[in-house]
Amino acid sequence: MDADRLDASSQTTSGPLGFSASAGGTIVACMDLELKGRVVLVVGATGFIGSAVAARLRTEGATVVAASRHTSDGVVMDARDDVSVRDGLERVLREHGRLDAVVVTAAPAAQTLDPSRSSDPDQVLEAVETKSLAFLRVAGAVLPTMTDAGYGRVVGVSGQNAFTTGSIAGSVRNAALIIAAKNLADQVAGTGVTVNTVSPGIVSTDPDRAVAHGGGQCTPDEIADLIAFLVSPLGGGVSGESIAVGHRMRGTTGL
Repeated sequence: MDADRLDASSQTTSGPLGFSASAGGTIVACMDLELKGRVVLVVGATGFIGSAVAARLRTEGATVVAASRHTSDGVVMDARDDVSVRDGLERVLREHGRLDAVVVTAAPAAQTLDPSRSSDPDQVLEAVETKSLAFLRVAGAVLPTMTDAGYGRVVGVSGQNAFTTGSIAGSVRNAALIIAAKNLADQVAGTGVTVNTVSPGIVSTDPDRAVAHGGGQCTPDEIADLIAFLVSPLGGGVSGESIAVGHRMRGTTGL
């Protein structure tokens, strides 16, 4: 018997494992992430990764609030600006009455970093401001609401550049995000709130599955699958973690 297929006559289930029928009548096991009715704010929801995350969460029944600097369908939020973040969060709470999870995907693509300015302090500072500090600003603003509620999930998207050299701006902006998230996770430990990061390598709709020396490639949907679990009630046992998507840095170790 395949691990994920059961004969209809023998199906029994309890807890989050459910079953659905395919067109051919086969019963396929599926995991209910218990996200139906949960309100999730996705910051950067119009981006390459953010749009996949928003779509994945909607398929799980979550109420997804899309946030970006320019949007006609969601909340306008500039994660680089304290007032914009505060106003956006207040609107979500006013319109939905709760906020169960926040996913921060907003950041300029790595390709926007100028390799010739890798050690330029101005580029490093801008990279940190637009990624790691953007995450910290949003997460720091939402955590009091979540700790008061006794429940919450925060996920930031970092990157495997945090584990490599070659681009100071790329390394620092991702490493700083991971370090900030770990500090926040420790700060809210035991409150029912979790904080985690995911670190993809190269993200592509057609990833190369061969893993050379370094990080593996992945799709936006694969990132979204992991994030969907982390923001769900089932992900409550994971906090303070940085999880690679795509093979994590072949040829290196990290404890």
